[in-house]
Amino acid sequence: MRAVLVPLRAFTGAKRRLESVLSESARAQLVRDLAIGVIAAAAPLPVWVACDDEEVANFASEHGADVVWVSAEGGLSGAAQAGVAHLAEAGFDVVTVAHGDLGLVSELLSVGRDVGEGGESEVSIAPDRRLDGTNVITVPARSGFVFAYGSGSFGRHCAEAARLRLECRTLYDWSLALDVDLPDDLQVLAGYGPVPERIKS
Repeated sequence: MRAVLVPLRAFTGAKRRLESVLSESARAQLVRDLAIGVIAAAAPLPVWVACDDEEVANFASEHGADVVWVSAEGGLSGAAQAGVAHLAEAGFDVVTVAHGDLGLVSELLSVGRDVGEGGESEVSIAPDRRLDGTNVITVPARSGFVFAYGSGSFGRHCAEAARLRLECRTLYDWSLALDVDLPDDLQVLAGYGPVPERIKS
């Protein structure tokens, strides 16, 4: 059994690194729009939103996702950790954790498909377009995988897979590589931009 987990922070005050180009209300709407796309891309897999905010929880329910309540204190890593633990307890064997701000995502079913077909010793990671962060990661739910998001998380997550003696497969997929955090990410999203050779699928 496999599920998708989408950690989402509160819409209010979201994406502060876009303050120079978008108003607060525009940033909140952007977050909603991107999250709708990610939730839709999870189909036909069941999807949970990890959050600590009532507005986000209502949003998730409105768009067909279940809700995992998590503490804000642990940040993105804590939300992923708590969410995966919750889904493991609910009986899921494999969990795909996807950022809620992926601008070009169309489907998540194929991300880590092998992990869900008896490959319990494998982790699949789709890094961001800079090969620095982790945009999507599929892990065995009961492996004890420790999430460590933030700058350099791609390398840390590869190292964590090695620590657990799990094979680590990297997915260089442009449709998963664009997470919208900075003004230049918006520019790429607006025109789809040039696809870097190293990140072409």
